[in-house]
Amino acid sequence: MDFNVKKLASDAGVFFTRAVQFTEEKLGQAEKTELDAHLENLLARADSTKNWTEKIFRQTEVLLQPNPSARIEEFLFEKLDRKLPSRTTNGELLGQYMLEAANDFGPGSPYGSTLIKVGESQRRLGGAEREFMHTSAINFLTPLRNFLEGDWRTISKERRLLQNRRLDLDACKARLKKAKAAEAKAAAMPDFQETRPRNYVLSASASALWSEEVDKAEHELRVAQTEFDRQAEVTRLLLEGISSTHVHHLRCLHEFVEAQATYYAQCHQYMQDLQKQLGRFPNTFGVNTNTGAPASPSAAATLPVIPTPGGTGANSLEPDTLKIEEVQPPATGTRKAKVLYDYDAADTSELSLLADELITVYTVPGMDPDWLIGERGNQKGKVPVTYLELLS
Repeated sequence: MDFNVKKLASDAGVFFTRAVQFTEEKLGQAEKTELDAHLENLLARADSTKNWTEKIFRQTEVLLQPNPSARIEEFLFEKLDRKLPSRTTNGELLGQYMLEAANDFGPGSPYGSTLIKVGESQRRLGGAEREFMHTSAINFLTPLRNFLEGDWRTISKERRLLQNRRLDLDACKARLKKAKAAEAKAAAMPDFQETRPRNYVLSASASALWSEEVDKAEHELRVAQTEFDRQAEVTRLLLEGISSTHVHHLRCLHEFVEAQATYYAQCHQYMQDLQKQLGRFPNTFGVNTNTGAPASPSAAATLPVIPTPGGTGANSLEPDTLKIEEVQPPATGTRKAKVLYDYDAADTSELSLLADELITVYTVPGMDPDWLIGERGNQKGKVPVTYLELLS
């Protein structure tokens, strides 16, 4: 390998000079050129942008992928420039297990049919999560990563170069100061003593030698000052570009919020649809009445039961033969209920509901405990208990 010995020695000398200057500055033995206030403010703003961008980036990664092992795997695939294999989300995996369980238990059974409905909803939730993660990674994480691995590295490189130019400038100032002091001292002393032999000839006086050294130091100082000013201007232009970075990240932040809003809206809609599907199959939650054990507490146990004409027992009125138009509310003891979710009536015997509205509810003998009679003005019909919050 061919080495340029002169260049290597020159670089070593420059590095040594900078190290000496830096050490003397830290010890307070050398003066330091201060940057202008505008440049200092830009540097502080850039450091703050880098630090907070890094924290937001890391925490967003945790939000999108809570599994540390999965994050490490994604990082390795990215560094190896290989495509990351498709990964099943937790929701999709849960939905798959529910569907497999439904096939095992029997799709026609109440439990199996409900597992199918819930499993399908979980799969849709998992798909929405996958789309949210993909969109957020492209529109939000990627721009932040590009800043940290691209623009910020360029800024850091130019800042280090500016620091080196400043050290060179201050070293040249110190060298010129020492040369001028030595020149003044040499000018005050005789060039040689008269006691020396007459054939002793000096090629140049000490004062002349130091004068040449001063001229050389001044030239080096002018060159160092020019390079420092040029590098300071380059660094300043890069740092002022941080404002454009903020504007770009602001736009990406809006896109991230939009993706989040879409994701949560989809989840809300899927769960509402699932609740409506489950609410239309009250027999799924039926209780075996032949065991003699009391059923779990329900709204029917706390609501008044109105007697019906011709009825002799609690089960004299079957749900299938319930005629809503003939049911009358009790004289006392009805309760108010707040509707938690919208509900669309499946037939004329049911009452459609709007979230947050107040209705009057009561029960009748023989009704399924998961259903109540609800009234709103002149409208009346069956309503699912799971959609209500009973008020005292």
